[in-house]
Amino acid sequence: MGLLILNAGEIAHLDSTTQNSPITGHDMSDRDSHVSPSGLGILINGGIIKMISDSQSLQSEFAPDWDGEHSSSKYSILDAKGCAIIPGLIDSHTHLIWGGDRSSELRQRQSGMTYREISDIGGGIRRTVSSTRKMSLEEMVSTGLSRVNEASKYGTSAMEVKSGYGLDSKTELRLLEAASLISTNSKVSIFPTWLGAHDFPKEKDRAQYIDELLTVQLPSVAQQGIAKWCDIFCEDGWYTNEETELIANHAKEYGLDSRLHVDEFVDSDGLALAAELGSVSADHVAMSNPDSRQKASDAGTMQTFLPGTPYVLGSALDLPFTECIENNWAFSLATDFNPNCRILSLPLVANICCTRMGLDPLAALIASTCNPATTLSDEGITGRISVGDSANLNVVWSSDVDGWCQTPGENPFSHSIISGVIV
Repeated sequence: MGLLILNAGEIAHLDSTTQNSPITGHDMSDRDSHVSPSGLGILINGGIIKMISDSQSLQSEFAPDWDGEHSSSKYSILDAKGCAIIPGLIDSHTHLIWGGDRSSELRQRQSGMTYREISDIGGGIRRTVSSTRKMSLEEMVSTGLSRVNEASKYGTSAMEVKSGYGLDSKTELRLLEAASLISTNSKVSIFPTWLGAHDFPKEKDRAQYIDELLTVQLPSVAQQGIAKWCDIFCEDGWYTNEETELIANHAKEYGLDSRLHVDEFVDSDGLALAAELGSVSADHVAMSNPDSRQKASDAGTMQTFLPGTPYVLGSALDLPFTECIENNWAFSLATDFNPNCRILSLPLVANICCTRMGLDPLAALIASTCNPATTLSDEGITGRISVGDSANLNVVWSSDVDGWCQTPGENPFSHSIISGVIV
């Protein structure tokens, strides 16, 4: 049975540009181009948007006897009651699957310890690795499914999922297999990334582990055929630019493009390196310099900001949104869900950007939908509301699309729809 949505408020269709191109600059806040006025409806069949038209006309044609509650129509009817509709959200950077608990690290940070210092005494990534290695495949899938289902309640319809808490071939492959099984058992579209180069395991020295990445893990990951990209934690104290380039180029030989962690704590020209490598996305990029940002824009490398991380780490919230808009540099937002940043809500991430850094709510929506969609290489995931697209939609509590990110302590959506099914 299809779905007929009637009596919509504003609809953020975001359909004014070519679908494989991000929206940039002041166009990101152009409501006339991206938002339809109230009074429309949406006809969905087979999980695909078939028509967007005047609500009364759609009702007359497809549900003429609907009385506000009942109809003999072959379509299920959702009365939006004047509420706005936005596309399904796309979370393009998550560390979904891991075990253990790092709650004690908040107190350590409050005492003045840095992320690096906590790692050096056995905390951070390595602490999570120790717990994750003990998880069975079934435990990984169960944990991941629970988190994906929670994310879908907050409007997420597609999610990039990284490995990275194994730091050995056996566990990294198990994490990717779990991601694949989660995809099979969830309505949320899952896009797996291999992040074997997340840190260095305590049982091997730097050279030994890099050799393992290149000669054991990467060939095994490629043979497994689940990961769509590789990722590398290119940051001072972790992987150098030279090591990152080496691993990324080897991955490319196996058909894996890169999505990189860069310039989170310091500017090490990681974003410039990502541009040179042709990376699909460079993430964190809080400290990148303007020249690197221009190189990324010229290369088509998406800058993905992860504001939830500095928020939970107590760092400054001063991401360069204004600079990106003024220079027409494409950017996206993502949650960076991980053991330190347990945020599965993109509306909360956007709220931080809008209330603390002045980002326009419509621009934040574009950065959470159609812009990250351009990095996924999936024609069915567009982050837009257009005839022929997958019916991934969220019904907002407000008649105004801007309401999507203004309820930080509440879910802003009355209904979330993935592939035409209300979840």
